[in-house]
Amino acid sequence: MKLTGKAVLVTGASRGLGRALMEHFARRGAKVVGVARHTADMEEAVEPLRAEGLPVHALAYDVGDKESIYRMVGVATSLVGPLDVLVNNASVLGPTPLPLLLDTACEDLHRVLEVNLVGPFRLTKAVVGNMLVRGGGLVLNISSDAAVAAYPRWGAYSVSKSALEHLGRIWAAELEGTDVRFLSVDPGEMDTRMHAAAMPEADCATLARPEDVAARIIALVEHRVESLPSGSHVVAQRLEAA
Repeated sequence: MKLTGKAVLVTGASRGLGRALMEHFARRGAKVVGVARHTADMEEAVEPLRAEGLPVHALAYDVGDKESIYRMVGVATSLVGPLDVLVNNASVLGPTPLPLLLDTACEDLHRVLEVNLVGPFRLTKAVVGNMLVRGGGLVLNISSDAAVAAYPRWGAYSVSKSALEHLGRIWAAELEGTDVRFLSVDPGEMDTRMHAAAMPEADCATLARPEDVAARIIALVEHRVESLPSGSHVVAQRLEAA
């Protein structure tokens, strides 16, 4: 997929992998809208890119808020045009230290599912119809190895990511034969605030840098996305960077 001129929406873009993806998409010539919950954080993330003259925009919305979704998409498309790429990256862990399932409050599970699963479902519904009319598009779901492995204390997050991956496979099956494609990417363990909250004892030197992971994902989108079956699960560590 040639990214020059493409309209891209990245959620969870104020820091970590989302911020790195926003920057990489912009440097490849895409028109990018980054979304996060807090205006100040999002503006701080886009300021250096704007200073370079890159076409990036900052929006403050909560992906887990049902009422935000269509407003978010409406404002984003008014800024960059109909979306070609949706990156469902925004995620929450739930309470930390991570609790056992037996100690997980139903309200906490509900919040994790609203942000990590239901929010991406709503966003996908809001953009895919236009992608179909326009003849193509890409929905990229940022997943986790916790979607396929059962780690103690990662219950709420794991369930949400496993469901998100299967949601993408169902979208792909239902839209088979169209040029709207779905991919789930496991970025691996990264040196991010979320990872530090979940595993404060981890050695940062052993963790991947979000910038490096983003480069691999961008290379996938640019050079390999058409060759992979829609609905595929991809592990970022096995990809080559651009």
